[in-house]
Amino acid sequence: MATSSLLEQRLIARIEREGPLSFAEYMRIALYDPESGYYAAGTPRIGWSGDYFTSGDLGDFFAHCLGRQLWQMWEELGRPQPLRVWEQGARRGELEVGVRAWAEQEQPAFATALSYRGLDLHRGEDILSAEVLQQLREQEGVPHVILANELVDAFPIHLVEVQQGQLYEIYVGLEKGRLRELAAPPAPEVVTYLDRYCMRWRSFPNGWRAEINLEALRWVELQASLLRRGFLLVIDYGDRASRLYRRTRPQGTLLCYHKHRVNEQPLARPGEQDITAHVNFSALIDEGRRHGLRLRLFTTQRAWLEHLGIFEELEQLRRTHFSAADQERATDQGQIALLRWYNLRQRVLALTDPAGLGNFKVLIMRR
Repeated sequence: MATSSLLEQRLIARIEREGPLSFAEYMRIALYDPESGYYAAGTPRIGWSGDYFTSGDLGDFFAHCLGRQLWQMWEELGRPQPLRVWEQGARRGELEVGVRAWAEQEQPAFATALSYRGLDLHRGEDILSAEVLQQLREQEGVPHVILANELVDAFPIHLVEVQQGQLYEIYVGLEKGRLRELAAPPAPEVVTYLDRYCMRWRSFPNGWRAEINLEALRWVELQASLLRRGFLLVIDYGDRASRLYRRTRPQGTLLCYHKHRVNEQPLARPGEQDITAHVNFSALIDEGRRHGLRLRLFTTQRAWLEHLGIFEELEQLRRTHFSAADQERATDQGQIALLRWYNLRQRVLALTDPAGLGNFKVLIMRR
């Protein structure tokens, strides 16, 4: 039998004391516990040597395209001085570095106006609270752009399952002293969530599962309250509700990542692996509209990056920095240039791959 981690022992003790936890509460503890949670404890496990990587780990191309997007927003807003950008879930700050480098090189006036604040929500979920963000707004002013790149997928989710035409919520309880799933009647807000998107879950087969991200609704409401005039930009994997909650997706989208390996065992290694679920962008759009935001763009990351000139930047680099790959291919210098060029091209292809990162969704809403 595997040895229990300290966090698992604490979870077991809490369940013995207070009873089963909703999956959302379990996920909150596993990811955000201040002492042993996956995001909150120790060094973030991001990058090629960690458990997963993000678009920002694939070179500067993504950050440069984001810089062009922010510059266009600055122009549309009438060039405010400063342009306040809040990146929520900034992690190591690599996007800010890349955006600033692009702006200083390509748009100096924009670079001077840019006020970029990275908020690392993964180091403390209380940063999501209205109180904390209100303090930031009072200190730094109202944000013009709120950016969330691969953030919402890590919000705690409720897990539901269909049995005999009835919807049950999955809780985390105990069996022989180990963490185990158990089904119980769901809370009313969990039941009505799927009905809001006209999902015919009552006709779905036994065992059909889905994830319900109520935290995302509260998050959009809070962001809308922060924006007086500006943009909300969300980049993440997911889709509209009609494509997420389908009969043909019987196990939902919940996945765990550990050392770049994917598994479907969220109760294993609590605090030691990432737990994520696809984002229901229909919910973000509807909730944003409900609080006064207008839909500006909903597209794939590939289409977004292509529109912002990622392939043109790649071609420009080939002409200016890797000409030896074409003109001196038979030489050692030419071969080195060719290999470096292939590496850069492969990074762009990964960012735009329709079967991978290129199928991430990009949502822009405006007030």
